[in-house]
Amino acid sequence: MPATTNILYEPLVPVHWAPRAGRPDAALPPKVGLRELLLRSHDIEGLAIADAPAHSALLRVLYALTARVTGLDEAKKGPEDWLVRRDDFLEEGELPAAGIEAYVTAYRDRFFLFDLSADGRPWMQDPRLAQQCDAASTAGVNKLVVTRPSGNNHAWWSHGLDARPDPLPAPQALLNLLTWHYWGPSGRCSSREVKGEKSASATAGPLRSALSYHPEGATLFETLLAGLVPPERTVDREQDRCPWEWDELPDPDGPPTAPTGPCSRLTALSMHALLLVPDEEDTSLVRDAYITWAYRKGRGARPGDDYLIWQISKQGNLYPRSADSQRALWRDLDALLLIDPPGAAQPRRPEVFEWALELALDLRVHALGFEQDGQAKDTQFVDSVTPPVLALAERRSARTRPAVGRLRAMGEQFGRRLDRAVRRAWRIYVNDQKDSAEAWAQEGAARYWPAAEAEFWARFRLLDRTETSLDGGLDAQAARKAFLGLAIRAYDEVTASASRTQRGARAVEEARVELFGDPRPRKPGQSSAA
Repeated sequence: MPATTNILYEPLVPVHWAPRAGRPDAALPPKVGLRELLLRSHDIEGLAIADAPAHSALLRVLYALTARVTGLDEAKKGPEDWLVRRDDFLEEGELPAAGIEAYVTAYRDRFFLFDLSADGRPWMQDPRLAQQCDAASTAGVNKLVVTRPSGNNHAWWSHGLDARPDPLPAPQALLNLLTWHYWGPSGRCSSREVKGEKSASATAGPLRSALSYHPEGATLFETLLAGLVPPERTVDREQDRCPWEWDELPDPDGPPTAPTGPCSRLTALSMHALLLVPDEEDTSLVRDAYITWAYRKGRGARPGDDYLIWQISKQGNLYPRSADSQRALWRDLDALLLIDPPGAAQPRRPEVFEWALELALDLRVHALGFEQDGQAKDTQFVDSVTPPVLALAERRSARTRPAVGRLRAMGEQFGRRLDRAVRRAWRIYVNDQKDSAEAWAQEGAARYWPAAEAEFWARFRLLDRTETSLDGGLDAQAARKAFLGLAIRAYDEVTASASRTQRGARAVEEARVELFGDPRPRKPGQSSAA
């Protein structure tokens, strides 16, 4: 079967066009190839990808391509010269067409999504799997799609049967291929035989369960420039290669090659090997897929990812902040804006923001991730965007440290107090101190946190308009009163049904003190009445 579906030219990537890209009645394609995406990135508002992990994965690929076509993949003269060159591209207002065309010409044959020829190199795939995996050991197209049920898994997003799987269109296959490379699970996989030895165990992808933070501009062009991090002086583009640029496929019997620069860190850390099998009659569809391990000896030392918040565990180990679908993005804002954010975990903001702040742009923060466990359990995508906030980063605004830190802390403080209050009220009401009181706790959280988020952003937007420097423009007393009021309202709504009885009313009033910070010491699980 000949090579088909070239990602560079065929419309596979969904995009949102910027208003100025054409007249309102102009017919603009909803999907583009990577070549057109780079050439017209200044006319594109952003990627129109609903699956958060695929969105983040494709951004990393685009960062690497942007670095290549601009020459910002090297910084031989140091970061200051690199920043000047990046500013020059920002001033030009678009990515260099000559650089894009030169790169596309050089690597055209490496961007075919399907290539089952003898010497084929399909993009981000390992063609050797057709021989190294049994034909009966294919994973199936349902396994490839992370939102489909496969095997005995429950159906959450869509229904499907392994016996009659629906073929997958090429645009969806591309996005799911990327999701597997970055967020793929550890554990049992299809058996792969290398050098006479079979094994069927994979290591988790480099971003498994992580939440990735990306600076975002008014156009994709601004977003791509803001997402670049200067390489070290020693980085050589001939050594720092993306997987589709490798002269030879890697040896699966050994450990993965250590990344040597930003492009390999962005694209070459996958621990999974995949091969898409196109439909024989319609090569725009995928009918099957091989999914297995990429390296027998697993991953070495994990390099620091420039788009994650890194924290220190109680044991002193560095780890990335995990995606949590129940945690709103505003609760991470001080870890994104402050140089030395508060917290016992000593969070450090993503390295990319250190360099994004050097651009004279109003940048938002786009958080993209996948709430998962380390193996096979997938819970929910996480996708959230802030208003333009990086202008209030601490390095640009001295008022940010007291304001943002205190405002976030207040909102979380009253959220914790509400949780303690409703749990305590329920335990007193049912006279069972071991009851988890989860139903009331979840209802309280559902009522409080969305309202607290709206309150936070309303007060945050006032910070850059206020000249008061003592608290960074923050009226701490008014903010405390507002968050307390939200907690009281949520508490009253959750406990309203119990308050109709004498015993319930007594329990509700006894536990209400938690909202104000009960100063009396108690043993764990003991009520104040004990």
